[in-house]
Amino acid sequence: MENKTILVVGGGISGITAATEAAEAGCEVFLVEKNSYLGGKVSQINQYFPKMCPPNCGLEINFQRIKKNPRIKVLTLAEVESISGSEGNFDVNIKLNPRFVNGNCTGCNKCTEVCPVERANDFNFGLDKTKAIYLAHPFAFPMKYVIDAKACEGASCGKCVEACEYKAIDLNMEAKTMTVNVGAIIWATGWNSYDMAKISNYGGGRYENMISNIMMERMASLTGPTGGKIIRPSDNAEPKKIAFVQCAGSRDQNYQKACSSVCCMATLKQVNYVREQNPDADITIYFMDIRAMGKHEDYYQKVMEKEVKLIKGKPSEIKENPDNKNLIVLSEDQFTQEITTLEYDMVVLATGMAPATAEDKVPAELNYDVDGFLIAGPPTPGIYGAGCTRKPGDVASSVQDATAAALKAIQSTVRR
Repeated sequence: MENKTILVVGGGISGITAATEAAEAGCEVFLVEKNSYLGGKVSQINQYFPKMCPPNCGLEINFQRIKKNPRIKVLTLAEVESISGSEGNFDVNIKLNPRFVNGNCTGCNKCTEVCPVERANDFNFGLDKTKAIYLAHPFAFPMKYVIDAKACEGASCGKCVEACEYKAIDLNMEAKTMTVNVGAIIWATGWNSYDMAKISNYGGGRYENMISNIMMERMASLTGPTGGKIIRPSDNAEPKKIAFVQCAGSRDQNYQKACSSVCCMATLKQVNYVREQNPDADITIYFMDIRAMGKHEDYYQKVMEKEVKLIKGKPSEIKENPDNKNLIVLSEDQFTQEITTLEYDMVVLATGMAPATAEDKVPAELNYDVDGFLIAGPPTPGIYGAGCTRKPGDVASSVQDATAAALKAIQSTVRR
């Protein structure tokens, strides 16, 4: 008997693609996302390369596909707790965490105006703060506020409840569980930026003026923590001398073995961000090799015309100057065979793409490689990885991979 229902776990670009493709092919789809919004890392990116266009237009097209398709049921703030059964007949337990805001929310923002509590803004990687009740970002889908239960003072405060004329806030909401029966599962939980705290020779994430490449994306965004202005976190000054360090925590047996495939292009793109704001900035890229494949070679050549210094060598150590909080980068320049010790106002680490499955495994029997990526041909038929849970990649390759996963899942739903 056919079971043409598919569970997609992860609401980033891979999960959204898999869900919409499967639903438009006639399947019922449950799309599960742990955050309060869909879009994943793509929603945090400032611009795509090489066209340098914002991602929100592409996301909005997909959100419209979801809105118009009654076969897709979106479950945000949701987590898969267990999976049992087999291909064509999986029972999946899903925990639905409380939003504390119901469907009456109009996004009027009156609740945040009266909220007295602040929290670190995880969407902006802690570079700024929000109130305890907040909208994740201006283009959030669904466009509903959410309360951080760890920060909120609850009923002892209740100012947001009083301010909401639409009765959209319920501080008594509790977590719920639900069980769905599906024929196939697509695991598309995406990636996390490799944790700078693990790179001890680069300061272990302690230095204020050292940020990751994904943090740079938020800083360069007009909707980001600085309104698009690239500044030093320590004193909000414009960096005059900036270094980009490639392969930070990746292509390294001590950290992550895999090449993340997109970091070189992301850095070249971010060089453009800096140049647009400060044409006279002194920019250096520390690299092992620049991987700008195929059509991206032209983009690489154009960036190199903008007086960017290249030091071929992976820094052995980065230290902080306690007098001004500048960063001192120690490296060997393989071009000149010299040891260089140079000081910068700010350093951007091209941290690798670590799969979310490296830390949060699928609650079923599957195979992983040394870095935590799902390996093709899992021992549990009917469960398929998609996008960056299988391998590092850019948006285009992730969309292609998710479409392939949707096709495999559809085939699983019709097997007897």
